Amino acid sequence: MYTTLLQQYQLILSARSSLFNSCDTLPKELLFTPLPSFNNESIISQLVHVANCYVFWLSNSAMQEQRLYFKDEDCKNMEGVRQAYGQVDLVMNEFLLHNNNSLQEQRVITRPDGSTLFRSPFELFTHVITHEFHHKGQVVNMSRQLGYIPVDTDVIRE
Repeated sequence: MYTTLLQQYQLILSARSSLFNSCDTLPKELLFTPLPSFNNESIISQLVHVANCYVFWLSNSAMQEQRLYFKDEDCKNMEGVRQAYGQVDLVMNEFLLHNNNSLQEQRVITRPDGSTLFRSPFELFTHVITHEFHHKGQVVNMSRQLGYIPVDTDVIRE
């Protein structure tokens, strides 16, 4: 299953690259424009939030490593976002290698509020990638609201 998840993550990387390339076409100030329809979040803040979701669930929770979270101000442009996601890719690779033989084994996960839940590495993998796609859709919608037509960012593209 490890190889399959690694292949699936490669598809995620392709869709992410398409999104990031689309964001490269936006004027820098629009990347930081808060949108009321998105709780005054910006495109950059959405992308940083997703990166931090990977860190929280895969590294800090599942592998019990305490990695620092990314900050909006550390991602001053799309190159900064790409650097953050380079770290995310390392987290994903480490997570998949670490859980190669136990992807279905339930683990205790402690949330920031101290509550606990049981989830398998496979469930966590599924959560972070679907969470990324949820926010990818929001970023596409945000760019439309800012007056730009984004490129196709689906896994299967023309």
